[in-house]
Amino acid sequence: MEKTPITKTISIEDLVDDYSFAIDYLAKKGIRCLRCGEPIWGTLEEAAKEKKFSAEDIDLFVSELNIMAEESVSDSGGNKKLDINIGRIES
Repeated sequence: MEKTPITKTISIEDLVDDYSFAIDYLAKKGIRCLRCGEPIWGTLEEAAKEKKFSAEDIDLFVSELNIMAEESVSDSGGNKKLDINIGRIES
């Protein structure tokens, strides 16, 4: 089964179903999800806007989540470390 691409329009349900690492990521950003104990429906963008995140923040979330998704399937273990607290990629 193919995973749903991570975009700002991905549903929270698809995001956490297809990318389990997103649960911790969302929790660190203060966005609760169904598995985090608070039923949230709608898209990543809608959930982030409810928490007063800007469009730029949401774009950063999408970028960080996609990097994490790429690293989770990488056989080489990758040589990049993502710091989701400040949104920078370190070599």
